[in-house]
Amino acid sequence: MAKILVTEKLAESGLEAMRAAGHDVDVQLEWTPESLLEIIQGKDALVVRSATKVTEDVIKAGKDLKVVGRAGVGLDNVDTNAATKLGVMVVNAPESNIISAAEHAVALLLSQARNIPQSHGALVQGRWERSKWEGVELFGKTVGIVGLGRIGALVAQRLSGFGVKLVGYDPYISEDRAKKYSIELLPLEQLVQVADFVTIHLPKTKETAGLFGKELLSKVKPGIRIVNAARGGIIDEESLAEAIREGRVAGAALDVFAKEPPTESPLLELPSVVVTPHLGASTGEAQDKAGEQIAEQIILALAGDFVPYAVNIAAKSISEQARPYLAVAEQLGHFIAGLFDRLPNELEVEYQGLLAGEEVSMLTLSVLKGVFAGATEEPVSYVNAPQLASEHGLEIREIQSTTTKGRTSLITVRGAGHEVAGTLGSDELPRIVSVDGHSIEVPPAPFMLVVRNNDEPGMIGVVGTILGNADISIKNMAVGQTAGDKTALMVLSTDPVASEQIIEALRKAKGILEVHQIIS
Repeated sequence: MAKILVTEKLAESGLEAMRAAGHDVDVQLEWTPESLLEIIQGKDALVVRSATKVTEDVIKAGKDLKVVGRAGVGLDNVDTNAATKLGVMVVNAPESNIISAAEHAVALLLSQARNIPQSHGALVQGRWERSKWEGVELFGKTVGIVGLGRIGALVAQRLSGFGVKLVGYDPYISEDRAKKYSIELLPLEQLVQVADFVTIHLPKTKETAGLFGKELLSKVKPGIRIVNAARGGIIDEESLAEAIREGRVAGAALDVFAKEPPTESPLLELPSVVVTPHLGASTGEAQDKAGEQIAEQIILALAGDFVPYAVNIAAKSISEQARPYLAVAEQLGHFIAGLFDRLPNELEVEYQGLLAGEEVSMLTLSVLKGVFAGATEEPVSYVNAPQLASEHGLEIREIQSTTTKGRTSLITVRGAGHEVAGTLGSDELPRIVSVDGHSIEVPPAPFMLVVRNNDEPGMIGVVGTILGNADISIKNMAVGQTAGDKTALMVLSTDPVASEQIIEALRKAKGILEVHQIIS
């Protein structure tokens, strides 16, 4: 059972999902930045929304933290770099609010076009101002969509029914994908020169901060209307206000601001500007989905499974064919590390059979995770395993082959003169099937001994006697030989763990060549 700290209001369905998975969920809504450093201690997971600042100090205080989950899209309040350095996974719920966000962007665009908030405000104050709030139609207009990710694409789909021409800007989108949504791709400067409306759907990065600034706004089509329901700070609010006052921009609609609440934004003073207080994700449906989706990610992370929305893991996908082999790969990494006298400079991972041709980068991460599990005092996860490999000068190389030596799928890890292979057994659990060229079949266990000895009678008895005299039980055992070799290999599961004195006694026994202990 893991301990999960939730510091902001989360959908009850998400809380129940984590509890149903057997975890202790501690909801603490009253805290200060100082008290958070205390209540995070001993917790395995932290779930936040936008108000909790997950700083490096918070992550360091949570020494047991394995995962931080943000129930939403953005990660502005999470120090992802610090989390990565400390081996803590960061996950979010990127698809929880995409429909709500897309619909809100369209609502803002329509509200701006028809001056709905302004005319509503006048009417409830007793003023009938039909002529003052004359608007414009969307039909026949050109709408520029800046950013064609999930939300931008949904906006395009919804706007297509209004009879508009769609143009778009996104340097990471192919022509073919744009054509799927009937969008003509244009450079950004050209887009703002032809568009009657622009709606922004970009992430906030160093490159996009202030993107709609004085220079770009000086080149826009006169009378353009600009919508931003993405991230505050992409628009320079002073420059936009100036462009509206000068008449180059007819109006704007914003849900997000560089500083929130935007008490000092000059845009609030302009009657042609529609504003909402960051409501893009504020629907009941989005809140439920955010809670449920982040709960799903937290449960997967705590189980050591592949987490599709982990933002700081090198592998972003895994095929259904490869997914069951995550535990096999990690056990192989752990097993071969127990055979090393010192970490080698290079490891080779071979994927054979049905795994050949699959997306296996997550399996390779699992191998690294297993290799470093007992080699460092730092917590090792999918997050920091590549960083640890780099720091230790370990390169890892993947190769693939359809040859399987009679097995459906096989993973083999090689390095420093050692080789370990594994697969799934008939019970769908990991099996070690080869060690240093000796064919064996044994399930991984918490305490294992690998004994290489001369291939002569009585060697099993020698090992059994030494362990028996030390009150150590042999829970499982496999013996393998190599054709043409005069040595044999024993792989044993023991209970309890063998002490260093026992290991040394085995090594000194006649006929014993090598002894390695592997502790999970």
